[in-house]
Amino acid sequence: MNVTLLAGGVGGARLAHGLDLALDAPSLTVVVNVGDDTELHGLAISPDIDTVLYTLAGLNDEERGWGLRGESYATLAALKELGEDTWFTLGDKDLATHIVRTARLRRGEPLSAVTALLARSMGVRPRVLPATDDRLATLVDTPSGRLGFQEYFVGRQHADAVLGLHFDGADAARPAPGVLDALAADLVVLAPSNPFLSIEPLLAVQGVREALTGARGRRVAVSPIVGGQAIKGPAAQILESLGHEVSALGVARIYAGLVDVMVIDERDAHLAGPVADLGLTVHVTDTIMGGAPGRERLARELLALA
Repeated sequence: MNVTLLAGGVGGARLAHGLDLALDAPSLTVVVNVGDDTELHGLAISPDIDTVLYTLAGLNDEERGWGLRGESYATLAALKELGEDTWFTLGDKDLATHIVRTARLRRGEPLSAVTALLARSMGVRPRVLPATDDRLATLVDTPSGRLGFQEYFVGRQHADAVLGLHFDGADAARPAPGVLDALAADLVVLAPSNPFLSIEPLLAVQGVREALTGARGRRVAVSPIVGGQAIKGPAAQILESLGHEVSALGVARIYAGLVDVMVIDERDAHLAGPVADLGLTVHVTDTIMGGAPGRERLARELLALA
């Protein structure tokens, strides 16, 4: 079975790990959001790609959910002493990833090729693809004005109400090599990632939404909202500020027409009927992944839905 996961953030990385445990490596492709990519201190940083790579490689900091385990921050401290703004945390080992990426991008290599190199170097088995090699930037409209993604998410700790989202560059962004082919998999899974900040920018890339809509394989989405709350991050706040119901049903309404199956948590079993009324098959289970056993368990349940 060929499986493609559309992913971003910690939830996407954890489900990618679960599917990696449950599948033979060549069968899994992870297409990753790049809308939150940024440049800091002259370095090209791809936070979602790195979170996926580090998690699949077993190198990630499980407690924080991002970054590398056993990091040190001597370089960051030195930058601060030199008067640089250090609101975005970069560890010493993490910097090596960004240095390699930046150097190769400046030599003209596409992000997809650089990502493949990093994956091989880290011993990552699945194929990890950026949604696009082209520039794509998520911009967040707030009462304070339009903010860059990292300013909103990290710099201001996603405290601002989100009034709208703009995906700058989406009109010209083409899918990275392999992305559209990956959407023809036997099973396409939308991870329990933020629908607005992780999945929507990925779908904004030219042809991706259309390819998902027309995919012949089984399409499954896992709700990131459990019991009316986000498992991690600002998904609940954004649902509310953009006028959506803060529930698994609210997420299902967003994904109706894009997927065949909606996976919701046991705590939301009472919503199974209303979700089914949207024309979706509903699968109720424990969606909280936790460590490796929980991730693999959920992944095997998703594979059984194909």
